[in-house]
Amino acid sequence: MRFTVELIIMNKEGVRDPEGETLQKYVVEKFTSKFLSTRVGKYLRFEVEGSSREEVVELVKRLANERRLYNPLVHKIEVRVVGQDGGD
Repeated sequence: MRFTVELIIMNKEGVRDPEGETLQKYVVEKFTSKFLSTRVGKYLRFEVEGSSREEVVELVKRLANERRLYNPLVHKIEVRVVGQDGGD
């Protein structure tokens, strides 16, 4: 089966986000004061072959860890399966 999998990389809570702070100050606050904070991250989307949702989630996690797509000291990751072709 083919799965669409998202990998979201964000700074951990308590870790400064200078890019998010800059966006908040110079773009968002000039638009409205209703947004309380802004955080910036990375979004990657993969089409993955696998036999189950669990398999492809684990595969994407391994890719992120083994190929250093993020720094586990300052980042957290979220992996989500958002689509599937080939039946459940």
